[in-house]
Amino acid sequence: MDEIREDPFKEYIQEKEPTKKKLGYSWFIAIGLQNVDGLQTSDYLNATAQSNINGEITLEDANRMIETYYAENSDSKADSYKEADLVSARIAAILSENSFTFSVPQYIGIHKRLFSGIYKHAGKLRDYNISKKEWVLDGASVIYGNALELKDMLEYDINSERHFNYALYDIPDMIPHLADFISRLWQIHAFAEGNTRTTAVFLLKYLQTMGFDVNNDTFARNAWYFRNMAQVMIQNVKQIHWIY
Repeated sequence: MDEIREDPFKEYIQEKEPTKKKLGYSWFIAIGLQNVDGLQTSDYLNATAQSNINGEITLEDANRMIETYYAENSDSKADSYKEADLVSARIAAILSENSFTFSVPQYIGIHKRLFSGIYKHAGKLRDYNISKKEWVLDGASVIYGNALELKDMLEYDINSERHFNYALYDIPDMIPHLADFISRLWQIHAFAEGNTRTTAVFLLKYLQTMGFDVNNDTFARNAWYFRNMAQVMIQNVKQIHWIY
């Protein structure tokens, strides 16, 4: 009975500051993902991130400093870096956390957390249909989700993925399945802006929960490639379905 009363696992433990390796990984990806929309981070953000990685300030301090900096600076030079800096700091925070639920509310919540104060529609599904000419598709547009069905489409794709049993497959077979899932999720384009960064963060968190050690170079150095490949995969899947 004494052993039960002294159970060392009975109490919740507050998460500590991530390791230097995890912080470096999180910031590297966070900054690299801004290339998706042609954005670059400022020297101030880069220096703040380095201070956090070196253990001079906490991740919470870093986010607070970035938020305060842009609350106090609104000139044209600062504004040109604002979105990239704020979103980078928020992505780094999310990727450094252990908490995650594979669900539609989590997906929408990531968008809200990343873009609050930046987009008026942060965390809100778009209520109009969209199209966009893409050079990687020779000027054609991806067929995005219908505004009237976005929530249902998200629920369907995430629920379908939830029932896929990865234990039955080897890694070479898992990769095409994951690629198909994430390209379909991206194709829905549930938000007016910020879809690629939201989807990439959601995917990375999902992979972490499954125990995958994701190579950060893939997302950080090739963020634009990640977006374009999603479009090409969608087009290929459409062609395969048409042939058969």
